[in-house]
Amino acid sequence: MIVVVTGSSGLIGSAAVRHWDAPGNQVIGIDNDMRSTFFGPSGSTQWNRKQLESDTQNFRTASIDIRDRNAIFELFKNERPDLIIHCAAQPSHDRAAAIPFLDFEVNANGTLNLLEATRQFAPEAVFCHMSTNKVYGDTPNELPLQELATRWDYANQADYDGISENCRIDQTMHSLFGASKAAADLLAQEYGRYFGLKTGIFRGGCLTGANHSGVELHGFLSYLVHVAVHRKPYTIFGYQGKQVRDQIECSDVVKAFAAFANAPRCGEVYNIGGGRENAASVLECIAMIQEIGGYELDYTLSEQARKGDHICYISDLSKLRRHYPDWDITISLQEILTSMISAEQSKLS
Repeated sequence: MIVVVTGSSGLIGSAAVRHWDAPGNQVIGIDNDMRSTFFGPSGSTQWNRKQLESDTQNFRTASIDIRDRNAIFELFKNERPDLIIHCAAQPSHDRAAAIPFLDFEVNANGTLNLLEATRQFAPEAVFCHMSTNKVYGDTPNELPLQELATRWDYANQADYDGISENCRIDQTMHSLFGASKAAADLLAQEYGRYFGLKTGIFRGGCLTGANHSGVELHGFLSYLVHVAVHRKPYTIFGYQGKQVRDQIECSDVVKAFAAFANAPRCGEVYNIGGGRENAASVLECIAMIQEIGGYELDYTLSEQARKGDHICYISDLSKLRRHYPDWDITISLQEILTSMISAEQSKLS
């Protein structure tokens, strides 16, 4: 089987490369380290690319920009992939405002290039699109909430499992990132529903893991661990640090892709995150880092919240579990933090 992974040096992309390389598939990565353009040298994933190329058997990287339609078409025409895992993106909620054209060109136009290349040259392939919960904008904040000692939570029992795929995506504030990703999300759906391609759209909560190149503007948990271990200051923006996120380890995301690839549907949408069991507030994550690693974080609270930020976001995983009952969360938040702290500690020596 020929597998194309975009954003192959990133967190989810690299996990996908390892997953499909292991059984002997031919895996082609598309990655030109745009992350360093978005975030500077600290955001570069070149180190992960080198590690992948060293560790794998049947993997190679094509340094193609997904905005380059001709290059994408040429690769798909020559390789005719059986599976596409699309993870490449401008991923920052905040950074997008400073680079609106680049953000949209990468997230929306780049996705269109890949979908159309699939339609023309690999119409039987399965296409897994890594979307985001930011397509919902700040609609989740409309749910009744209750303020507890260390977190915000849903006030009504009916909302206990979190946000479902039925959440409204329009007439809400997204951030420009959320808008560009919503465009890509809808395109991936349409290529499934209109053209009959086997497209799965996965709206991620907080995706994380030890290989995450977290920076201040993206990769909350990874960056939080980084600043704690390296004794750097940290600023929490808004909501007294009680805003809640659900965390999912990258390998559990890739297992969901694999489940979909084995039994694909056309234009199906799934929320994917850590769910209720892996949900925690910023304050609770800080406390867990101290409990697990002994690091007391030096943080300050800012009253200025990020525009369009979610106060409480927990992914309702019911639909994904119903369609793919063999899939579930396998790595707890405690295990995620333990591995991330260990990885960050190794950088000190």
